[in-house]
This record gives sequence, structure tokens and C-alpha cells, in this order.
Amino acid sequence: MKRRGFLRSSLAVGVTSSITGLTSCIDASSKFSADLTDLSASELSIAIRDKHASCVEVMQAYLNRIQTYNPVYNAIISMADDDDLLNQAFDADQALSRGEYHGWMHGMPHAVKDLICGSRLTLIPSGSPMFADRIAPTDSDQAIVTSMRDAGAIIIGKTNVPEFGFGSQTYNPIFGATGSAYNPNLTAGGSSGGAASGLATHMLPVADGGDMMGSLRNPGAFNNIIGFRPSSNLVDGIAPEPRLLSTLGPMGRNTEDTIRLLKTISASPVAEQFSPLNLQDIKLAWMGDFDGYLPMEPGILDLCESNIMTLAEAGANVENIMPVIDLPDLWFSWTTLRHNSREGMLDFYNNPTTNSLLKPEVVWEIEQYLSLSENDVARANMIRGNWYRELDDLFTSHDFLVLPTSQVFPYSKETPWPTEINGRAMDTYHRWMEVTLYASLGGLPTVNVPVGFDNQGRPMGMQIIGNYGEDQKVLEFALAYEQITDHLAQRPNLIAAN
Repeated sequence: MKRRGFLRSSLAVGVTSSITGLTSCIDASSKFSADLTDLSASELSIAIRDKHASCVEVMQAYLNRIQTYNPVYNAIISMADDDDLLNQAFDADQALSRGEYHGWMHGMPHAVKDLICGSRLTLIPSGSPMFADRIAPTDSDQAIVTSMRDAGAIIIGKTNVPEFGFGSQTYNPIFGATGSAYNPNLTAGGSSGGAASGLATHMLPVADGGDMMGSLRNPGAFNNIIGFRPSSNLVDGIAPEPRLLSTLGPMGRNTEDTIRLLKTISASPVAEQFSPLNLQDIKLAWMGDFDGYLPMEPGILDLCESNIMTLAEAGANVENIMPVIDLPDLWFSWTTLRHNSREGMLDFYNNPTTNSLLKPEVVWEIEQYLSLSENDVARANMIRGNWYRELDDLFTSHDFLVLPTSQVFPYSKETPWPTEINGRAMDTYHRWMEVTLYASLGGLPTVNVPVGFDNQGRPMGMQIIGNYGEDQKVLEFALAYEQITDHLAQRPNLIAAN
């Protein structure tokens, strides 16, 4: 609060009305840059709305930070021209001076995940060399980009992803690898790794992403931030059956910011008011490693269980639970349905020119799709239906299911994927992410909350999984969790570019 008060008294600058005024405003604001990027997105929104900080000041502060740290962390790619961005910020200030307020993101810089279309200014190569020169033709390719622009956001570029989003390690042959905010030599996770790293390094106020197999949750854990996978119908505004395996969603430095962005990008209605959940007598089903079924790197369960104990001390009831279903069957169902969604990539595979540009994991997934039979898909859907029924039973007696977010801590960004965990070999490139499929297969709202750091300073998180459609309840749990833990306050020691 002291910093906010300082900003209110020291950064109350008038909206400039000329390019000369714009330049002087940039120069005068340079000493406040660090404080502006320290503000949460919600605090920054208020500072802009109430004219305690100008949009130009905010843009310059974030551009300075990106120039200082992005060469090391490689989170933001395809940046727009600085002068153009500052002119857009100037226009946003002029709008405020006329009494035009576009929304809570008014004048705030935002970078869109590179798998999402929607910015004429930036490349959309999806991390693939076959699209290295592709430019988005319009601003309306993806509804969430339009929604964020309508809320006042200024799109500054894109956030880095693995090729086509395949794998939870953000690297590709065009832009390279993205590092965790807590150690740039380690992976930021993926596929929303650039978004999470950019957010945790305070190069972005808030971030969007997508999640099929933990792509919002795993980077959240690897960067000590909030990553929220909504119910599969919330952002898209449809209620398909079976539920979609993937969904778009928000990330934030705290839960409040995450909720604000969720409201902005969701096509379906989201509750106006969110309050921290009363943890007294909340029933948690702690599943851990499923009694040894999932291999875990040492230290992960200890961190999670320490925070489970904190929740119990706050009044929550915790029970160790094993689902009454064959876990290998769920892996079969998940991989079969995941592979079956790759039909749209056949043209890339069948064309010798583009086939040679695909990374091996993408080729493998397409070939797995080609090997599927109708019986495989039918069996996978039958198992998924059984999982729905098992989930219904679990949520009859429990408010939330709880699992670690990842089976490994952040690992070297030079390693494509972990080939073993605690001595157990991984038979596919995504087996090490198996812990994330249980929520994905159910289309369930799931938030990654931080659980702290190991003795090497590597962050970790755990998944809080709610029943289908109970997004508000999940996020209100996260609000309450923030009140009894201090993990989000533990900032990384960043390394500046030379």
C-alpha cells in the first residue's frame, strides 16, 4: 500500500497533448519504471484510470523492462515497433483526457500467445519454421484478442511457444527456448511458457494462454504464478458433449488479476463478485501420486503436503483418496482422443516439404492418429464416460480434488523432455505430464497455486480441481489460499542482459 500511495502522490501527470509533451513525459517517468512494473495488473488499471500514471509512462516502463530482461528469458517475441506502441499509448492518454475509458486494460501492454491469431503487427508462426513469415491478416481471428483490445489493451507482440504447442517445454527453431523466471537456464514449461515467464519477470502485467495437457498449469508452477484452466465451455461459450480437451484461459501474478482477465476473454457469463472462500470444513481429496502410480521427482510431494497441512490448519478437511478406475485406462483414453484430434495436420504430414520441417514429436502424434481404429476411439470415449461418472461420485463427497501440478521440477531448457523420472523411463514425450490429464479429460476448472521452492530454488505448484462449471468456486479457493500463504510474494532474482 505504501508503494501505491507513493505512486498516487508522485505520478499524477497530466495527459500530454503533443508529441513534444509525449517525449518529456517519457523522460520524466524513467525513474518510476520499476515501480510501475511492480504493480499488479489490477493496481495498474486503477493507476491509469485515475490518471496517477499515464499510459505512455506505463508503456515506456514495460518496454524498458523488456529490453533489459527479454534477451535473457526470451519470453516475448515478434515485438511491434516501440514508436508505434508509444503512439498508441499516447492515443490512449488522449482518450482518457476526453473522458473515454475503454475498460480495465485501458492503455496496458499485452502480448498474445503465439498460437493465437489476432494481431496485424506480429508474426503468428506457431513456433513452426513453415510459417516463419506468416502475418495475421486481421485483428479478429480470435475472439479473445478482440475482447482484450475492446477492454483497452495495446498488443505489443506475442509470447513464445513450442512448435504448434506440442509439449510442455517452450522451444522452437525460430525463436529458441524460453527460460523460467526463477532460473533462465531452466524451462518455463509450456505451451504457455512465454506467457508465464513474461508475467513472472514483470515484462507483462497479465497473460493469456491455452491448456490441453497442462499448458496453463505447468508454466504456472514453473514460474510461481497463477494459471487457470477454465471449464471447457466458459471461454468458447459453447457446451459441447463430450467436453473439449483444450481451452483458452488466463494467467496472473495473483488470483485477482487472473479473474479480471477471465471476465474479459470469456464468451459465457462470469460472476461479477468473487470473495475468498471460507476454508472451514471445505473437503479436499488429496490424490498425491496415486499411491505410487505416477513417478514424482523427490521433493514435489513434500512441498504439496506441507501446503495441504496449512490448509488443514485453516479448517479444511483433507482425505487421501484413490479414484475407483483403472488409471492406465485413463492414459489410453487421453492419448487416443488427443491423437484423434490431429486429423487437421495431415496436410503438413503428407506434403514432403512441410513434413521435413515438423519436429519429431509432431510427426509421432500424427502417425499415432493414422494408426487408430474406430474401436480405439469408441473404447476411449467409453472410458471417458466412466471417468465422468467417477468424477460425479468424487464431487458428491468432496469440494476439490488436489494433485501436484507437475511430476518434475523445472529442468534444463536444453532438454526437449524428461526421459525418466526418479529412475522410471518415460515411454512418450508427454508421459511426464500425465498428472495433468485427469482434469483435462473431464474438462474441469483447475487452478495452479504455488507451493514454494525446493533447495535449488525451483518453483512448484499444485492443481486445485473443481467440478464442471464451478469456476467461481475454484478461483475463490485460490483467493483464500493466497491469504494463508506467501509464495506469490517471493520474486525471482532476475538476470539483466549485458
